[in-house]
Amino acid sequence: MGDSLDAVVAGHICLDITPAFPAGAKTIAELFRPGSLINVGQATVSTGGPVSNTGFPLRRMGMNVALMGKCGDDTFGRAILERIKAEAPGAEAGMRVVAGENSSYSVVISPPGIDRIFLHCTGANDTFAAEDIDLDAVGSARLFHFGYPPLMARTYADGGRELKRIFQSARQAGATTSLDLAYPDPAGPAGKADWAAILDGTLPNVDIFTPSVEELTFMLRRERFDELQARAGHGEMLAHIDGGLLSDLAERSLAAGAAVVLIKCGYLGLYVRTAGRDRLEAMGRARPGDVEPWAGRELFEPSYAVDTIISATGAGDCAIAGFLTAFLRGLSVDEALRYACAAGAQNLQAADAISGVKAWDETTRQVAARPPKNNVTIPLPGWGFQAEADHFVGPRDCRL
Repeated sequence: MGDSLDAVVAGHICLDITPAFPAGAKTIAELFRPGSLINVGQATVSTGGPVSNTGFPLRRMGMNVALMGKCGDDTFGRAILERIKAEAPGAEAGMRVVAGENSSYSVVISPPGIDRIFLHCTGANDTFAAEDIDLDAVGSARLFHFGYPPLMARTYADGGRELKRIFQSARQAGATTSLDLAYPDPAGPAGKADWAAILDGTLPNVDIFTPSVEELTFMLRRERFDELQARAGHGEMLAHIDGGLLSDLAERSLAAGAAVVLIKCGYLGLYVRTAGRDRLEAMGRARPGDVEPWAGRELFEPSYAVDTIISATGAGDCAIAGFLTAFLRGLSVDEALRYACAAGAQNLQAADAISGVKAWDETTRQVAARPPKNNVTIPLPGWGFQAEADHFVGPRDCRL
């Protein structure tokens, strides 16, 4: 796969089909009425999932990245390979094509100003296993990032045995490890899996953990999740979270073994909590040269304001790419959060998941310009606002 890789990005990949919806509707219920016909525009067809949505932006920001995913030898599979080759020539070599399996696809319902709905077929992702990963490539990489096990049946079956094996192998290969999640279908097998136990078995070998607040609350605090969903009704759960919930989720994840917990909070921004110096020293090849600025931090970075949001598809994946690129370039946790927010905001300005993301130099100019941020509208009791950094510092931050 090549020498001196910055990162291997592995896991879920699919074909995203995103129709262009007209503006004007305020809710999904208003837009979708039984028996109605909805005039839509041209569909954007792109790859989806973290292999492309995190892997491609990492490459755009200057990282040498190998991609590893799985698809069938069908029409959608050929389209996936063509788009990988167009964006990252040569990276398609890391894909495993399996005769007779169906390729994964999503129909992305993303009307302007309304949170997305996905119609998703997991396809060949369901049979992805440790043997689908080139460990020689992982052994030459500084970072191994894996995404979306809730959409990959074999990884969470048998109490997450395969997911645990994947991260044990990556850790043994010496790479710094990173894990992203996806929201499981509550009514399906993934939603009924014991994710608290799966994460307890996996996180000891995960250095950087990057779930969304919705995913992690569902998996670790199901009663609280149900309460927040009931309170939100037809609205978004994000409007009802608070700093106490974020801290609790992070504390639980650190106790399970993670070193850095980055929780995506959608339009609100990003929360990060980090372990102490000793855990950070064991982060593998990509660990910071000086772990002290990363140790014992608790921060909330408000998202950047975007005038016109075209689509939020892949925004979280792109934000992760910004964070990981800054981490791999040796920047501080404060700086990494800014790059994460910048990449996430860039994503919002394109119809697909990755074409809005800019090169590293342009992203750096954007961060340096200190663009306006969105107001934080959730309670953060005990937090302090740091005007110079334009972010919030939590009560468990070692700098307080």
